[in-house]
Amino acid sequence: MAKWTVDTSHTNIGFQVKHMMVSKVKGTFDSFSADVEADDLSDLTTATITFYIDTASITTKSKDRDNHLKAADFFDVETYPKSTFISTTIQKSGDGYQVTGDLTIKDVTKQVTFDVEYNGKGTNPWGVEVYGFEGEAKINREEFGLTWNAALETGGVLVGKDIKITVELELNPA
Repeated sequence: MAKWTVDTSHTNIGFQVKHMMVSKVKGTFDSFSADVEADDLSDLTTATITFYIDTASITTKSKDRDNHLKAADFFDVETYPKSTFISTTIQKSGDGYQVTGDLTIKDVTKQVTFDVEYNGKGTNPWGVEVYGFEGEAKINREEFGLTWNAALETGGVLVGKDIKITVELELNPA
């Protein structure tokens, strides 16, 4: 199997969650790495994928909110500095893939499936072949121990349970 490198300057790991039941907060993790092995990335079914996410690198455009997300109420980055995703099965699904694996957040591991789209391949100006993918999954944050919330006077809660995770990925040969 060939090894592939994640081009972190052209890769994004993002998320969004309902805020006050009326809008969405979006954010990213700015520090991450991955191990990807595959015979041929135009057929992702041969791949093994592992992502390592530095939870302290979370950013949502609000320093106070970011600090709260890093604290024990949420990610508790002092105790759990990394989250991981390790693929277990990859199946073709129409024009895309179902990438299923073990997602670990705060020492809780749950199986999660990403719907992944292959965006194609190209050759960059330096002659390196690059491959692009986009993936999306939804998780219930409370199942991973991210349970902090606050009730609103008007009814409902401050932070939604469902988190949409998005990955925009560019890979190069190692």
